[in-house]
Amino acid sequence: MTTETAVRTHFAPAAFRHAEALLSELLRTTLPADAVVSRYFRDHRELGHGDRGLVAETVFAVLRRKRSLLARCAGEASSRRLLLAALGCLQGMSRRQLAPLLSESESRWLAQAKALRSEDLSPAVRLDLPDWLYAEFMAQYAADEVEPLVAALNQPAPLDLRVNPLRRERQEVLARLLADGLAGVPCLYSPLGIRLRGKPALAQHPLFVDGSIEVQDEGSQILGFLLQPKRGEMVADFCAGAGGKTLLLGALMRSQGRLYAFDVAEHRLARLKPRLARSGLSNVHPVRIESERDAKIRRLAGKLDRVLVDAPCSGLGTLRRNPDLKWRQTPESVGELCAKQAAILAAAASLVKSGGRLVYATCSLLEAENETVVESFLAQHPEFVSCSAQAILARQGIVIDTGDRLRLLPHRHATDAFYAAVMERK
Repeated sequence: MTTETAVRTHFAPAAFRHAEALLSELLRTTLPADAVVSRYFRDHRELGHGDRGLVAETVFAVLRRKRSLLARCAGEASSRRLLLAALGCLQGMSRRQLAPLLSESESRWLAQAKALRSEDLSPAVRLDLPDWLYAEFMAQYAADEVEPLVAALNQPAPLDLRVNPLRRERQEVLARLLADGLAGVPCLYSPLGIRLRGKPALAQHPLFVDGSIEVQDEGSQILGFLLQPKRGEMVADFCAGAGGKTLLLGALMRSQGRLYAFDVAEHRLARLKPRLARSGLSNVHPVRIESERDAKIRRLAGKLDRVLVDAPCSGLGTLRRNPDLKWRQTPESVGELCAKQAAILAAAASLVKSGGRLVYATCSLLEAENETVVESFLAQHPEFVSCSAQAILARQGIVIDTGDRLRLLPHRHATDAFYAAVMERK
C-alpha cells in the first residue's frame, strides 16, 4: 500500500494548522518546495519528527495531485480545501474521521468531492500534469505507458542510501542498520545501494556521521558506474552541485588520482565540504567557476581521462521528490535549459583527452534535453563516438536492459528518471 492511499484514522487539528500554513506559503512562492519546507520546520522546532513527516507528506501530496484536487474543490482553491480534499480523496479519510476539522458546509462539499469519478476528468487533469507536459509525454511514450509512468511519478520516492566503500562493505552496513531497527535491502542495480523501509531520521546515526553512508537515489548512483573512473586518473564532475556524485566518483577511484568538482555556485560547493570531510576522500578538489568558459576550464583542455556532465535540467524525472517542478517549468524554461546544456556539454568535452570518456546525464524525461542535445553534439563533434551504456554496466555486473543510452524510469526501475549518454574521444 502506498503512502498516499494508506487510510489514516487521525489528523490532529494542530498538525492540520501547520500543514495549512506551510501549503499556503508553498502555493505563493517561486522557491523550491523542499527549501521552503526545510525552513518552515527550522522555524517550528516544536514539531517532532513524526509530525514533521505527517505535515510534509500531506502538503507534498497536494503538490503532486494539485490539478485533480482543484477539480474537486468546487471553485475554492484555498490551502484548507486542497488539504481536506487530499485527506479525504487521496488518503482515504472519512468525513467522520475528519469531523474535528470540518464545518457543516465543508462536510457537504467533501461528500461531493469524494463522489467525483476520476474517469470524468480530462486526461491531463486526471494525471495531474500541465497540458504542455501531458502533450510531451503522449508524443514521446507509448499511449499505454504514459499512465503507469505518471502514476509512479506521483508517488513518494523511497529512501536510498549509498555505502562508502572506503569505510565499510554493504553487508556490514545492512547488518548494522538492522541491529538498530532500520530495515533495508540491497538495491536492485547499484552495488553500493541500500533501500530503506520507511524514512527514518539519519542525520545523527553513527554510520552517517562517520561517512559510511550517504543518501542518494539508486539511479543517481548508476551514473558513477557509467563514468567508471579508475585509480590515479584525472576526472571531473562538471556540474558538481552539493557533490553526491562527486563523492561516489572519489570512492570508486579509491581516493587516488585527482577529481575536480566544478560548479558555478559557491553555496552548492559549500554544502559539499562537510560531506567531503565525513567521506575520508583526499583526492577531491572543489573549484568554483564563473561559467563553462572559465579560464580554469581552458587550462585543463585535453588533459582529463573522464568527465561527468550532470547537466542542469528541468528535473522532471525527480517529480517523486520535487512535485512542484511540473508546475514551475514551462516550454520556455525548458528551451532556455537546452541551450545551456549544449554549451556546457561542448565545454566539458574540451577537457577530455584522446581515449577518454564523457558522460552526459540529466534527470529529465524530455527528449529535447536528452537525445536532441546529444545527437546535436555528436553531429558537431565527430571526434567523439557513442558507447553502449548497457555494455559498460554489464561489465561491472550491473544488469539493466537499457540499450546504448541509459534510460531509467520510475515505473520500470523504481528509481528517479535518468537519461545518460556515454561517449569517448577517438
